[in-house]
Amino acid sequence: MDVLLANPRGFCAGVERAIEIVEKALEQYGPPVYVRKEIVHNPYVVGQLKKRGAVFVEDLDEVPQGGLAIFSAHGVSPSVWEQGKQRDLRVVDATCPLVTKVHREVARYVAEGRTVLLIGHAGHDEVIGTLGQSPQNTRLVGTAEDVAAVDVPDPSLVGVVTQTTLSVDDTREVLEAIRRRFPLAKTPAAGDICYASQNRQNAVKVLAEQADVILVVGAPNSSNAQRLREVAERCGARGYLIDYASQIQPEWLEGATVVGVSAGASTPETLVQDVVHWLEEHHPTVTRQIVVTEEHVVFPLPSQLISIGT
Repeated sequence: MDVLLANPRGFCAGVERAIEIVEKALEQYGPPVYVRKEIVHNPYVVGQLKKRGAVFVEDLDEVPQGGLAIFSAHGVSPSVWEQGKQRDLRVVDATCPLVTKVHREVARYVAEGRTVLLIGHAGHDEVIGTLGQSPQNTRLVGTAEDVAAVDVPDPSLVGVVTQTTLSVDDTREVLEAIRRRFPLAKTPAAGDICYASQNRQNAVKVLAEQADVILVVGAPNSSNAQRLREVAERCGARGYLIDYASQIQPEWLEGATVVGVSAGASTPETLVQDVVHWLEEHHPTVTRQIVVTEEHVVFPLPSQLISIGT
């Protein structure tokens, strides 16, 4: 059996930055450090940070008055910032800079008097934060059918943003529907889907040209990991999403001579290597990397942590 490892895979710059923020905050301020929601969507990462003294909460009401709170990589609405201010919390923002860019686009469109169409998945933490930038002026659309049904005050004043972790192909279809219905709509020049999501999807497409089965390592609530599985299946491979190697079902691999392995942007490399080791233990394998592109993106830490991070 040949095992093909997608490259790039796993952690992106925004995830690395978010995790480092929690680690540096624990080092600089000491535990407990409170994190609103999962810092990134991966239970292994969350579990490791809990061991070091991070406390994960669903709402800022769970943080003691004046405590240190970290906002997750997915971003939050202005109302959450206001809640932190009212509780006199010390806040460190781990929002991915690419998500912050989308928030700024929303603000700019609203200032221009536009209704914002947000392409995304309802209920995802990033989407909740982006909708919260201007709830009264933003509409969520996930499909071309949603675009056909959406109501806007002035069809000539529409701006478009997207969730950063979507499928490039699916988003293209929705954008085309928006342009047909709202030909004067302002859309991002290159889209809002982040470089890491694009690169990982492109790598899975290359894997699918050779692999019978593609195993995507990532959490079920990781949007970008789910998109990788969908891309694999759309390209003709059998795609499976797993948190851990122990979840692999032997019947998935029956008849497969080439197995591809990728990982969502929130997945640590140690979990990928666990999958490779499982495959090596259960099958005679030859493992090699398939390099589609190289990534050199690095995001700086927030100013509160610069002295520790340098």
